[in-house]
This record gives sequence, structure tokens and C-alpha cells, in this order.
Amino acid sequence: MSPVNPFDDAATARVVVDDSGTLREWNEGARLLLGHPAAEVVGRPAADLLADSRDGTPPGREDEQWSGTLALRHRDGGTVSAWVLAHRRPAPDGRPGAWLAVTPLEAGPEPEDDPLIRAALTQSPCAMMIFDDRLLLRGINDAMARLVGLPSDRVRGLRATDLSARPQNVELERQMRRVLASGLRHDMQTRLRAVGESRAHAWNARIAPLTDPGGQVCGVCVSAHDFTEQHRARERLQLVNEASVRIGSTLDVTRTAQELADVCVPALADFVSVDLLDPREHGGEPATVVEPPVGLRRTAHRSVTADCPQAVAGTGQLDVYPAGSPQAECLLSGQAIVAAEAFGDLERWMEWDPVRLRRVKEYGIHSTMSVPLQARGTTLGVAVFTRFRRPDPFMHDDVLLAEEVSARAAVCIDNARRYSREREATLTLQRSLLPRWLPPTAAVEAASRYLPAARSGVGGDWFDVIPLSGMRVAMVVGDVVGHGIPASATMGRLRTAVRTLADIDLTPEELLTHLDDLVVRLSEESGDDRAGEVGATCLYVVYDPVSRRCSLARAGHPAPVLIPPDEPPGLVELPSGPPLGVGGLPFESAELELREGSVLALYTDGLVESRERDTDEGQARLREALAAPADSLDTACDRVLRTLLPSGSAADDVALLLARTRGLPAGQVATWDIPADPSLVAPVRKQVLDQLDTWGLLEASFTAELVVSELVTNAIRYGSPPIRLRLIHDTATLICEVSDTSHTAPHLRRAKTWDEGGRGLLLVAQLTQRWGSRHTTEGKTIWAELGLVDDEE
Repeated sequence: MSPVNPFDDAATARVVVDDSGTLREWNEGARLLLGHPAAEVVGRPAADLLADSRDGTPPGREDEQWSGTLALRHRDGGTVSAWVLAHRRPAPDGRPGAWLAVTPLEAGPEPEDDPLIRAALTQSPCAMMIFDDRLLLRGINDAMARLVGLPSDRVRGLRATDLSARPQNVELERQMRRVLASGLRHDMQTRLRAVGESRAHAWNARIAPLTDPGGQVCGVCVSAHDFTEQHRARERLQLVNEASVRIGSTLDVTRTAQELADVCVPALADFVSVDLLDPREHGGEPATVVEPPVGLRRTAHRSVTADCPQAVAGTGQLDVYPAGSPQAECLLSGQAIVAAEAFGDLERWMEWDPVRLRRVKEYGIHSTMSVPLQARGTTLGVAVFTRFRRPDPFMHDDVLLAEEVSARAAVCIDNARRYSREREATLTLQRSLLPRWLPPTAAVEAASRYLPAARSGVGGDWFDVIPLSGMRVAMVVGDVVGHGIPASATMGRLRTAVRTLADIDLTPEELLTHLDDLVVRLSEESGDDRAGEVGATCLYVVYDPVSRRCSLARAGHPAPVLIPPDEPPGLVELPSGPPLGVGGLPFESAELELREGSVLALYTDGLVESRERDTDEGQARLREALAAPADSLDTACDRVLRTLLPSGSAADDVALLLARTRGLPAGQVATWDIPADPSLVAPVRKQVLDQLDTWGLLEASFTAELVVSELVTNAIRYGSPPIRLRLIHDTATLICEVSDTSHTAPHLRRAKTWDEGGRGLLLVAQLTQRWGSRHTTEGKTIWAELGLVDDEE
């Protein structure tokens, strides 16, 4: 059914009068009533049509609706008495609207004269209206007449939009037209304030089709039901459900407090502020006992108006609330405090702060509610709910709802606070266990980055660069399963173990085997019978700048990326090995030769794995980032993190270690094969002195001669041929190495007074920076490092 223009309907007289009192519209029904055609009256004052201005009281400028009986002038000179309903129609541009005045011409037939039926229809507590197929009102019962505030015997023949200019009446007429066309019942829910009521109610208008004996739709019945209580209960349930979903989405205190404010505006209040006790005043913990004056820090607020003009305190600002303030009193009592103009106590509660009192009067704030935030027996702060746009004050049900939502938020805030405290402690522990700087070595130039997990907590990722004997260097990257302090503590134990095992110069696969045994023991010590309770992955690399060879082994860890000079990056083919903690399975190593200037990238899986991409895609992006030229390794590290973690955060810990290899020139290494004859030690010393002279290191000749003499003599006396002496030097260090095929390692001992020997190694230890031995596949090597000091020093 197509929409009907009310001004084309001759069953009702309709005119429009502007705010100046001039007639602007005149329909056919008005012509039938008074005889004047539209051309004669449109543009003239409406008062010209009044036969007697004392009959009835026309609407004033401040009124929105008026009804009454008026004596009107007919075109033939007679007088027509008509009941007129007038209401102001809003103008789209916000200016004062015009008046629509209507009077029905066809009242319709009276209902059948059955006293019982008439009593039931008119006296039913359910408000009802009956409209015909032209959507003209045919009947209205007493309950509906009270709602609209109009006499039931006067409004028959009017449209729904004639009764009021409210948008709800326009929507009602549209839905009634839909029911007429479809023949199907429809429910329309709205919120409006009935005549004589101080606040709006929730209404459900049930629009049902009326049919004749032949089944044809001949009208509609509209029954209105006040379901305010059910609507409020549903709103409360919806708010509680929304709070459980939206509050606590992260483990961030500020974000959680803001979520509480966002959920409650405008569903419960027009302005909400969340102020928390400052934990810094209590050693990082909220106070167990709150006594005024109370210091609260504004953590979040939200308003229905932009920029929160009602806020007195800015976010992050610390305010002190004295005794007598609602914030301090609610924290002291642990109960919500409501203050409202309707209760006569709002101004009394605000007297402590003149600024807040002025803000209350400026924005028309009429009701406030202060609710303490408490969780697990701890007081965290206070949430203040304020109303200035909604006309009704906070009632008992609102208090219960605010307390329930605030209790949920308080638990989430407490969780976030506890998480933040543990995360900070874990980060502190993690930073103390990770290397604060990478030691400079002649073998590699290194740079590193560590990024803790954004949400799941700090984990057990670690990296290290360990100088070894013979100018070699070890590099390690590992990842302990889990997060938090236990993972960080385990990481510290494994890092210490790696350094200890590296110090005795174990090969990569041997070191991982010992480390695997340690993780198994840690699992047993954890008190859990489940295997693998403590688990980790690890990649261990040893690089020798003299031979420029690199040995690698890994335990379930991602393979490193190698970037040779002027070549694209690629993954190093390396047996994966089982993760640490499985126990009983072998590890395999690989060996490759590296050109000088090659870059090795060691990393943990948090860098290449994420929910958005798989490992293969992540490693491809890593190689792409490493392929781009960079002026330094630090620049390359930053570019890798920006490429793979554009948000600056990761779901898991990230450790990245880049190392550019250096080669030691052959001219800095000298090697001699030593005959197993003690009488030939003197010629060896002479050869060493000649080599030191060639290198310009005569200032170290005395110490070097003593060390070489002692180490070579010990090798001849206690070792097995063949025996080899090697000298290595760089700008700061001279290294003496003596190798033989015996696997018996020397050790220091204290010689007695009458002993003829036994003081050689003690002398070596006193004259050198450090010394030691390492096992090789052929036997062992005894080495000692001498520090070189410039003559200027």
C-alpha cells in the first residue's frame, strides 16, 4: 500500500500555521469545514478565522501541544464550533517549528451498545487504539486517552501523526501501513515520556491486523504495554554481559580502567571517572587500610560529550581527597555513596571542593555515585558515575549494577596490576642475566637485540658472545620454554652452564650433550613427573679466525642465516637435533668455511613465527631484510625488527644476534714442529725471539721466552709427539700454544721447598693474563695469553 499524504485526506481538516500566526497550508478537509478555498486564506493571519477570540485559549509560543473548542468563521458568514488539536512540528534546521491544527470531520460509527463489551474495551488497563484501513482513528480506550492526554470522544477520525509530532508517531504510522499491507502482526519498541510523567518509559506497541468476516484486513489495533522494568533488567543484564566481554581484554591497568569507563557510558552514566590509589606511595602495592586524606591518580574517564569537559582532573593527575569527600568516604566504608539533587545532599557532598561544585552547576550535574574498587581484600581505587543528560537520578538498582560491573573491573585491574609487577620483576631479572654488552673480539664484530613478549610475559630467550682460546669465539642463542620468572631463572642457569662448558673448549655437539643432561636434571628437580617439564632449544657456534672455519650444532632451534659478501642470504644446512631436555639422543655438528666479512644471523623463533604467518614465510622475510645493504650491524638489527615486527611488539620473546666474521692474516701466525728432545728447547726460544722481533714485539720477548720454554719443556717431558708450537698475535694479545697427542691435561700444584720442579705452570699463570688447556681430536693444546702494552703506556 502506497503512503498517503495527510493533506490529501478530506476526512480531517488540517491547517499549518507558522510561528508568526500566518496560515501556510490548507487542505480539502479545512475547505469542507469552513468553506474557504486555500487561495483565499493561505498567507493571511489565522486569527482572522476566529469568530470569538475569547472562546478557547489558543496555544502560546512556549507550548508544544494544545487542544480545545474554537468558534470559527465560515465563508458564508456563519459560525462553526469545532474541537481543535494543535501541536508544534519541529523544524529541520532547529528554528521554531510551525503548528499543525487538526479537527476530525468523520468521527465514525459508535461501537455496538453491549454494556459489558464497552466496559471491557474502555476500562481495560491495556492502552488500545483502533485505526481503519485509511489509518484514521476509530476508537481509543480510557487507558490510551490518559497516555496521550486527549479526550477519547474528540480524537476519532485523526491520524497517529495528528496526535503528536514526535518521531515515534511517524514511525507508528509507517508500521501500521506495513501491517495493513502484509496482514502480519508487528511489535514496535520505543522510549517516550507520556503526558504528565516526569521521565520516559519503555513501551512496546503491538500492532495487530483486524479482518472482516471475509478475511480482508480492514484496520489495525494498537496496544501499548509499559515494559520499563523488563527493559531495565535487560539493559542491566546486557551491561553486565558487555562488561565481562570488554573489560580486561589486556593486562594493562590503564587500558582496563578505560574499558570500565567506556562500557558504562552512556549505558549507566553520562560521565565516568576511574581514580586509582597510587601504588608508588606504598612500595608498589595499594594500601591495605585507607585513611583520609586519600591520594588518587586519575587513570581514565569518559563522557557522552566530546573532550570530557566535566572532568576536573586530567589523566595521570594525582588529587588528594579529604575526609568528607564522597571518594574518601566510600573507600573508608567500602560502600557506594549516592548524592543527588532529588535527595537534597548533592551540594553538601561537593562542599569540600569549590571547583567541582562550580562544574556541577555549570553542566547541570544532578546525581553522582562513588563506588569503591576492591578485589581480593585489597582496595584499588574508586569509580565515580555522574548524570547530567539523563534526567533520572541513580536508584537502588543502578547502585547494584554499578557495584557488580565495578567488582568485575576491579578483579581485572588487580590482575593487570599483579601482572605488571611480575613482568617488571621478570624484566629486571632478565636484563640482569642477559649480557649488558658484547665483548670485543678479534674474530667477529657483533650486534644484538632483545625484545620481551608484549602480552604473554617475559620468557627465557637469551644470547651470548664468549671469547675462547686461540682468538676463537663462541656464539649462542637459546630459548627456554615458558614465560615469567621461572623461565628467566632457568635461562640464567643455562647461560651460566654454557659459559662454563665453553670455557673448557668443548665441541658444539659435546656442549649440547652436557647441556641436555643439565635440562633433564632441572626437570627432575622441578618436582613434576612429566618429562620435559623444563625444555629449551639452543644454537651453539664456534668460529676460528685463523682457519676461518665455523662449527655449529643446534638442539631443536631455528637454523642460522648466512650472508656471504656480495651474495644473497641463505639458511645454513644444519641437522636440527632434539630439543634440550629430551635426553639420550645424539647431537650432530656441521663445519663450514666462512669468507671474511660474512654475517651470521642467530635468532629465536619469536622473530619469525606469529599468528599471521608461518615459519617459512617469516624466514623468507628475515632473509629479505638481511639482503638489503646496511652501514652497520646495529642498523641491520633495527631493520630486521621493523620488517618482521612492524608494530614494535611480539607475541613471544625475540632475541637476535648478528656477527660479521674477521679473518686473521697469515702473517700474524707462526707455527713450528718441535722435536721431542729437551736439548733443542734453546734453539726454539731463539726462533721465537726472532719472530717477535719481526712482529715488533720485543717488549714482550722476556715473558714470551719464559712461557714458551716452560710449555715446550712440559710437552717434551710429559706429552707425546708430534709436538707443535704456534704463536698468534693481534694488536692487544700474544697467544702461545703448544700441542701434543697426549690426552693428559696439566694442572697447577704447590711445590714443596725441597722439590726440584713443579713450579713451571705456576710461573706461567703469574706471568700471563690467562692460560688453560683444550682437548682436540689429536690430543690437547696448552695455551697462554700475554697482554701487549704500547711503549707509550
